[in-house]
Amino acid sequence: MPNEPTPERLTALLSDALERRIFKKAVFSKPEDKSVLKTVASLYKKSDGSVGLRIERFTKDNKAYQQNLPTESAEILANMALREYRQTNLFTTAGDIEIRRSKSGSAHMSGRLSDDADEAEVRADGKRYIIDPSRDVSFLHELGLADANGRIHDKKQPKFRQINRFLELVRDIEDRLTADRPAVICDLCCGKSYLTFAVYYYFTVIKKQPVIMYGIDLKADVIAYCSKVAARQHFDNLHFVSGNINEYTPPQTPDMVISLHACDIATDIVLANAVKWGARTILSTPCCHHEMAKQLAVPADNAPMRSEMDFILQSPILRQRFCDAATDALRVKRLESMGYRVTTLELIDPDDTPKNLMIRAVLDERISAAKCEEALDEYRRITAALGVDPFLDNLLRGHEES
Repeated sequence: MPNEPTPERLTALLSDALERRIFKKAVFSKPEDKSVLKTVASLYKKSDGSVGLRIERFTKDNKAYQQNLPTESAEILANMALREYRQTNLFTTAGDIEIRRSKSGSAHMSGRLSDDADEAEVRADGKRYIIDPSRDVSFLHELGLADANGRIHDKKQPKFRQINRFLELVRDIEDRLTADRPAVICDLCCGKSYLTFAVYYYFTVIKKQPVIMYGIDLKADVIAYCSKVAARQHFDNLHFVSGNINEYTPPQTPDMVISLHACDIATDIVLANAVKWGARTILSTPCCHHEMAKQLAVPADNAPMRSEMDFILQSPILRQRFCDAATDALRVKRLESMGYRVTTLELIDPDDTPKNLMIRAVLDERISAAKCEEALDEYRRITAALGVDPFLDNLLRGHEES
């Protein structure tokens, strides 16, 4: 392969990659136009099953512009590489090519493509999310998730995927909510309230189902801002309260309690409050498990499991991972002892966030008192063997004794 590509040779190479469907993507960087960050070309599958070429140009003002072209557009890509950008990286299943162009205009190409390669995977034209940025732009823009045109900001893409996944899990159990009156939903430790707004919007705008919703958090300035956004959006039954969730009493009995990444024992307070209020559904994504690790660091008598676990506990990383899993597993068992049917679910791709577990609990009147007692007995055996006293248990014991 020649080191100095001519437009004709580069066009032929790109045509070959596109025709053989070995083309994964081409990244064009170091642009001549200083308002541009980079451009990415990739194949996508259209709704009719055919394949097209998508050019996405990212600019320094945090915007992206898309252009869809037929796959017979190799000449356009070659022109971009030899005129508009000083570096182009072509990625294929047959190998990678790099093209560098000097300020004087001379170009050098390195790498080669093999003759035999599998076709590249071509994905469908985007995932369909419950919240559609092109349709639901107003509140997304106000919250800083999207620009005025409905494009989700690059840094907010993981958060956008996260709240949509959360909505999918809400949708799975929405039939458990009451149908004869507006359901009452509490979001505890709501923070910037991306999720709060999304859940309210989902029910009231997308589902046309009235709900009354409360977002509670300690940060008064954030709560004040969220209240203003709710008013501007005319979300009349979405209310925000600044306060400690440990001291909060909702004006109405909640049907659903949700929480996204309440830190450490704040998750236990969320779960205990939901049980105390008699919430029919709970969706909680824990965060920052520290309580059990602190307790395991202190010697405990009559805790037979401790000595058997030295091979885990002596490693700080493995000890923390064990504590993360054991804390949530015990939370599940304690909720089962209170009559909830509980599942643990993956919230989103671990590459987006390691805080990826959701505890979803649904109150089930069909669970017998004997089953609840059995779950509690198992819970007591495990905590005694570990020599730990979880905060959630303390909260629920206080509730049961009152």
